[in-house]
Amino acid sequence: MHGNEPLGIAVIGTGRMGADHMRRIDRVISGARVAAVADTDAERARAVAAGIDGCTVHTDPAAAMAAAGVDAVLVASPGPAHEAALLAAFERDLPVLCEKPLTPDAASALRVVEAEQALGHRRVQVGFMRRYDAEYVRLKTLLETGQLGRPLMLHNRHRNVASSPFFTSSMLITDSVSHEVDVTRWLLGQEITAVTVHAPASSSGAPDGLRDPQFVVLETDGGALSDVEIFVNCGFGYQVQAEIVCERGTARVGDGHHLVAQAAGRWGGTITQDWTERFAQAYDDELRAWVDTTRRGEVGGPSTWDGYAAAAVCEAGVRALEEGGRVEVELAEKPALYG
Repeated sequence: MHGNEPLGIAVIGTGRMGADHMRRIDRVISGARVAAVADTDAERARAVAAGIDGCTVHTDPAAAMAAAGVDAVLVASPGPAHEAALLAAFERDLPVLCEKPLTPDAASALRVVEAEQALGHRRVQVGFMRRYDAEYVRLKTLLETGQLGRPLMLHNRHRNVASSPFFTSSMLITDSVSHEVDVTRWLLGQEITAVTVHAPASSSGAPDGLRDPQFVVLETDGGALSDVEIFVNCGFGYQVQAEIVCERGTARVGDGHHLVAQAAGRWGGTITQDWTERFAQAYDDELRAWVDTTRRGEVGGPSTWDGYAAAAVCEAGVRALEEGGRVEVELAEKPALYG
């Protein structure tokens, strides 16, 4: 990339998330272009790349990263493929936006942390997009003023209309609550030290064998508590809400009352049905921020340490779900690279 030339991005994985990011790069944000794509399904990769000028198609992520005009990498492949893609990017010292999870487990995530540390500088931003949502950003800014006093409790609600057929009980933690894990760490500026999971009798709307809903309690090293209601078959809409309770006040986001209509003896609004609708702006702003910082030669946003910490907390959460009781989170020592 030279001067005002757009940032050439290799997109790894062309499923729903990868294709949506390609649309965003191509049509929504400025300063970037899709230079290459890689997917094990060559036909799907060719189909999504068809309308993009100068985009080369590959089945091997490393080949896409080595393609002409590639300055950066966006990893949107399934979680188990992330570690290999990230290490390939590190070999070329390319900046990366990696969709969450960083990797599916703490051990592989720590290997990525150590590999990045060996480079001597940050290269990865992890896709915890809620940090770019306007409401969450306002909540973080308010907390940082200190006017509400010390945070005591954070109440989170995370509801989906219905879960995918392949969803398992542990995926409520690893795929869904992982967002609240990052939100808790980011809003409070504290590490999570222990997890307890309670599950009521499953909803009749949940598939057989799925423990849904669940109630997750996170303890932090700053003496705060964060609870998460995760309900992935609520049936009525997609809701993500958070209320912070501090010593001198409370603040809440996610009520979604952008429009309240009154007609024919009734009042009300609508509930979003999907995360792509609720967090559309957050994804746009996340990608815009990554492109802008990358063009300046900088790295911002959630780090590989944040990705590793989330994986470690989720691992403890899955153990708490399966074994019962309170499970302590085991974290490695935080390298100086991550502040």
